Amino acid sequence: MGDKKVSLPAKLINGGVAGLVGVTCVFPIDLAKTRLQNQQGVQVYKGMFDCLAKTIRSEGYFGCYRGAAVNLTLVTPEKAIKLAANDVFRQKLSKDGHLPLWGEILAGCGAGTCQVVVTTPMEMLKIQLQDAGRLAAQRPMATPSQTAAAGPAPSLVASASQARPARPQRPSATGITVELLKTRGLAGLYRGAGATLMRDVPFSMIYFPLFANLNALGREAAEGHAAVQVRAPFWQSFVAGCSAGSIAAVAVTPLDVIKTRLQTLQKGEGEDTYRGIVDCTRRILSREGPSAFLKGAACRALVIAPLFGIAQGVYFLGVGEAVLGLLE
Repeated sequence: MGDKKVSLPAKLINGGVAGLVGVTCVFPIDLAKTRLQNQQGVQVYKGMFDCLAKTIRSEGYFGCYRGAAVNLTLVTPEKAIKLAANDVFRQKLSKDGHLPLWGEILAGCGAGTCQVVVTTPMEMLKIQLQDAGRLAAQRPMATPSQTAAAGPAPSLVASASQARPARPQRPSATGITVELLKTRGLAGLYRGAGATLMRDVPFSMIYFPLFANLNALGREAAEGHAAVQVRAPFWQSFVAGCSAGSIAAVAVTPLDVIKTRLQTLQKGEGEDTYRGIVDCTRRILSREGPSAFLKGAACRALVIAPLFGIAQGVYFLGVGEAVLGLLE
């Protein structure tokens, strides 16, 4: 297996399957992360468990999966690009089967840069859908006219034509996409692209080298140099993915908070709007203090750890190679 070249179609299939399985398992925690990070003035939720409990109580169990359709649709190309690009870059930078640490970091940087093409619009739409329930809970007695006046882009949320104050009409991914394209063009879907890049590149630079080294632990000592090429068992890939993912996730949480705030179009009463990364950083620091940059850190670690553990486990099972083998 050592001289086997990277099969890009197989890597794309592996990345897609891995992303679908991972997102399905951890999406409710990701929803809690987004809502906690967006809280500025009125504290609707006290923490992750309180957020999930209130979401289920007011929106039902499937309220925890609000915005999941967008993620499940776009996570396949997103994870496929990220994981496959990292593998391709690692292969190109390797010499005689050896990849130095700088090569691992550079490969991760390239993977993080490539995925932003899909990640930015996916996150943009997901955040609007995830945060709608928080805004509704913050002003439960709002009238349709007050709801429309609450944010900088009122047309992005469907108007509540019937008087049901506690159950405003929910925005849809299609409606948000159409409105953004109509009013702001393609650039509307890529709002916060700089912040997304600023988060994803350092994450990948930390995650991929750390995962690769954790995933290789113990294998070289088994049978000497040749054992380096032996694929790690599922459990090792899973644990390595969880560990590397949680460390990288916590490390870039401040950047994730900035990205989430910039990409949120609808704001609650008294909540800040931002002109860019520097303005957002300055306002958060002055109004909420340094601790605000760690909002949702525990949730983010709980999302990313199993997400990448599952993703790497499924990825290393070689599902793509099996599928392509059946098609041949």
